[in-house]
Amino acid sequence: MDQPDIDDKRSQFVPRSPHAAGRTGTWRRGIARTENHTALMGKCPPLALGLWHVLTVALLMLFIAAGDIRPAAAQQSDIASTKHNLSTSGSGSVKSTSESQICVFCHTPHAANVTAPPPLWNRELSSATYTTYTSNSLDAQTILGGVLSQPGGSSKLCLSCHDGTMALGTVGVLGGKTNVSVAMSGTDLGKMPAGPQGATSGFTRNLGVNLSNDHPISFTYDSTLATTDGELRGMDAQQRHPVGTGTVIGIRSSGYKPLLPLQNTGTGGAGQVQCTTCHDPHLNASKFLRLNRLQTSQPAGSDFNPAIDQICLGCHDKLGTAWSQSSHASQTIADEAYKLESATLREFPTGTQVWQAACLNCHDTHAVQGTRRLLREGVSGSSGGTGVGSYKLGSTSSPNSVSAVEETCYQCHTTSANSVIGTANGSVPDIKTDFSLLRHMPITTSEQKSGVETHNIKDRNFTEERTTLGQLDVNNRHAECTDCHNPHRVTRNSLFNGTGVNTQRTHTPGGTNGNLASGALRGAFGIEPVYGSRSFFAVPNSFTEKTGDGGQGASTAVASTWVTREYQVCLKCHSDYAYSDDNVYPSGNSRPELASPGTPAAATERNNYTRYTNQAREFQAPVTHQGAPGSQGTDAGAGNNTNNHRSWHPVMDITGRTTALRNGASANSWLAPWNANVGNQTMHCTDCHGNATASGTITPSGTNPWGPHGSTNNFLLKGPWNTSSGSPDTNALCFRCHSTVYANGGGTTGFRNSDRGDLHSYHREKVGSMRCNWCHVAVPHGWKNKSFLVNLNDVGAEAGQSGSKEVAISGSSSNYSEGPYYRRAKLKIVTFRQNSNWVESDCGSAQKTGTNLIANSQGSTSNNTNPATGKDWMTNTCSSPP
Repeated sequence: MDQPDIDDKRSQFVPRSPHAAGRTGTWRRGIARTENHTALMGKCPPLALGLWHVLTVALLMLFIAAGDIRPAAAQQSDIASTKHNLSTSGSGSVKSTSESQICVFCHTPHAANVTAPPPLWNRELSSATYTTYTSNSLDAQTILGGVLSQPGGSSKLCLSCHDGTMALGTVGVLGGKTNVSVAMSGTDLGKMPAGPQGATSGFTRNLGVNLSNDHPISFTYDSTLATTDGELRGMDAQQRHPVGTGTVIGIRSSGYKPLLPLQNTGTGGAGQVQCTTCHDPHLNASKFLRLNRLQTSQPAGSDFNPAIDQICLGCHDKLGTAWSQSSHASQTIADEAYKLESATLREFPTGTQVWQAACLNCHDTHAVQGTRRLLREGVSGSSGGTGVGSYKLGSTSSPNSVSAVEETCYQCHTTSANSVIGTANGSVPDIKTDFSLLRHMPITTSEQKSGVETHNIKDRNFTEERTTLGQLDVNNRHAECTDCHNPHRVTRNSLFNGTGVNTQRTHTPGGTNGNLASGALRGAFGIEPVYGSRSFFAVPNSFTEKTGDGGQGASTAVASTWVTREYQVCLKCHSDYAYSDDNVYPSGNSRPELASPGTPAAATERNNYTRYTNQAREFQAPVTHQGAPGSQGTDAGAGNNTNNHRSWHPVMDITGRTTALRNGASANSWLAPWNANVGNQTMHCTDCHGNATASGTITPSGTNPWGPHGSTNNFLLKGPWNTSSGSPDTNALCFRCHSTVYANGGGTTGFRNSDRGDLHSYHREKVGSMRCNWCHVAVPHGWKNKSFLVNLNDVGAEAGQSGSKEVAISGSSSNYSEGPYYRRAKLKIVTFRQNSNWVESDCGSAQKTGTNLIANSQGSTSNNTNPATGKDWMTNTCSSPP
C-alpha cells in the first residue's frame, strides 16, 4: 500500500473514554489512539511506523514541556461524556452535524496555533478587549495599582469559545486543510449559545467580553495577596499551599501536581489563577470542576479537606470556624432544601440543602450581568421564568446602577411560597415583606438619593469608607443588607459569640445580656463613640472602628476590637461617623434630611424638623450621671441644675437608677422582662424599632422578623408614637415596655408624693386624657434633663434658641412644638426632685421676661404667672389641654 499521509491518519483518530467498556481509544496526555490503532499500525510500512513513533514521542514531550493540564488525582478524564464533546457523538445540544472527532475542536498534533498557550491549540484566539472583574475589596487589583490584566494563559483558550465572539466550528486544521468551518447545531449563528435564560443572565455560558460578573482570572496568587486579603489560604515563597507541601495549590511542574494548579503566566513566571485552576475541561464532573462543587459534610473550619469541602474553600478561608458556624454553612442551621425548580435551574442535585450549596447560595463564579462581587441574582430590573424557577435577566449597564444586594438575599428571605428553599429546622426570616411595608429602610437604589448602589465594602470585615456612608456627601447614604450583616459570619444564636440560645436568631430582650449583639450581627462592622464632654449638646470627639470576629466564646467587653453591641452597628450610620454634623438645631444644614420611605413625607407628622438627630450624641450614658448623682444639670447642658442630670434609654449603658433610687417605684411599672433588675439592664435599638408588634410586647408576632427593616409605623417603630400617645390610647410605643399605669393610673411610679400617692394616677384623674409628650421629650433616645422631662422654663440650643428661654404658656390651649424634641409640650419645672417627693410648687413659671421669654406655638407671648407655680397654675395650664 502507499505510505499513509500523517494528516489523514490524524483525521481518523476518534478519542474515547478510558473507562468505556470495550474501548481502547483515548487522548491521554495529548496522544491519540484509535479503535483501529492496531490494524492501522499493522498495515504501515516500517518507515511510516517509525515516523509515527517519533511523532508520538515528540507530542508527549511537547505536552510535558507545556505543563500538561491533568485532572485531580481522584478524578479521571472522560471528555466523550461531557458537553465539551462537540462531535456528532456528543450528548449536549451544541455539537457537530458531521465531524466525529472529539479533540479536533480544541487540539491538533500538527500546525497548532503558535500564538496560543499550550497545549497544541487548534483555534484562533479572540482579539476582544475584555472588561475585567473589579471590586473595591479585590486586593489583587489594589496590589497591581489598577485594573486586572487582560486574560492570559489557558483562560484565553477557554474564552476563544466562551466569549461568544468566535464560531465554535472554526478550527485551524482538519483533514489536512486549514481554517476549516465544521457545521454545528445548537449554536447562536455558529457561536456560543446564550441559553434559554439569555446572555446577560447568570445561567449562560456565553460569558461575553464583559467579565466584571465573572470570577477574576490571570492574577498572581502569592503570599503578598494572601496576607493582604486575610481570608485567602496562606502561601509560601514557592506559591504553595499548604506551606511546604503544596498539595492543594501550587504551580505545576514535573512530579508535582497540586489539586488546584496555578499557571506560571505572571511576571517572572509567577503563578496565576486561570480558568484551569478550578476547571479541567476534560473531566466528566459538575461544571468540569477539579474538586467538589458542593459541600459534602459539615465544614471543620480549619485546613481545607478536599474530600468533603467545597472547591471555593481551597483558596478562600472565610475566617475558619466563623464560616463553618454560620447560618449559611452549618449543617444543623442551614438544613433547608432547595425546591425542585430552583435546584434544577442552578444545576443542583435534587434535595440539595443550603449548607451543601454553601458559597453557591449567594455567589456564582459566572453571575448575572450587572451584579457585583459575583452575587447570584444581585441585580434590579426584570426577571424571567416563573415562581421559584425565576431568574434575573441582568443588564449591561454600569454595575452600581443596576446591582442590588438585597435581591441576592431575597432568594431565600421572602415568603415561604416565593423562597427558593423549603422549611426545615427553624424558619428563614421573611425580610423582603418588611421592606415592602409603609415605612422601611431605603433598600432599593431608586430609594437612595445617589441613584446608584453606593454601598461598597472594602475588605473581609465589610468595612466601608466614611465617604460612601455619607461623609462629605449625604446623598451617598444608603441601606443595604450587608451594612448590618456579614453573611459569612452571621449565625443562629442569641449572642454573637455563640454562647447564647442556639435556636434563636436574634437577641433575648432584657436580662443579663442587655445590649449585647446577637448572632445576626456576628462579625459585622461597627463603631464606638469616644466622648470628650458629658453634655447633651456635645458630639463625639472621635470613633473607634469595630471589625473582625472574636470566635466562639469571644469577650463581650465593649472595648473589644470586634462588634459586641447592637448599637455599634446602628451608630455607624446614625451618628456623625457617617455625616458631618454642624450640631445646629432644630434642623441645621449638614445632617441627612428625613424623607420617605423611613420617615413621614409631611413635616407636620414629624414635628416640623427636617433632619436626623445625632444618636451618638443622644445615647451617651455618662458614668457620673448614672444613679442619683445630685445636681449635674449644667454638666448635662441644662440651664436648671439642682437635682438634675442627663437621662437616656439604656442602649449604650445602664442608667443605674434602681427602684430604690426612683423614689420607691414599683418594678411592676414596667412589663417583663424590664421589671427585673430595674436600673441595671440595657436594651437594644431593635427593642423599639422594627416590625409593628402587639400592644404590651416588643416581640414580633408569628414569624415576623426582628430588626429595623420595615414597619407600618412612622420611624420604623414597633408601635405608634404621635400626639395621641398616652391615655386613653395605650397602644402607643411606650406601652410595649412600660405598664399602662403611667397613663391609666393604679400603679406606683417614681413620680409621687406622700399626700396624693402616685402622681401619674393623680394627674390622670384630675386632667382626664394624658399625653406623654406634654411632659416628656418627643425623641426619647436621651435628654439634657432627668426622666426625659421637658422644661419650658429652659428651652435652649435644642430648639434653636441661644441661652435659656422660657416659653409663654397662658392656658390649656397653649403648648410648644419645636422639632425634634418638643411636641405639644406643656411642662414647666422650677425645682427638680431626685429620689424624693415632688410638691406642687415644683411646677410653674420661672417668670422670665423680655428676650428670655419666647412665644408658644400658637404665637402668643402671654405668660401665666398669677400664680406662677402650684396647683392653680397647673389648673390654668392643664385643665383641658388639646
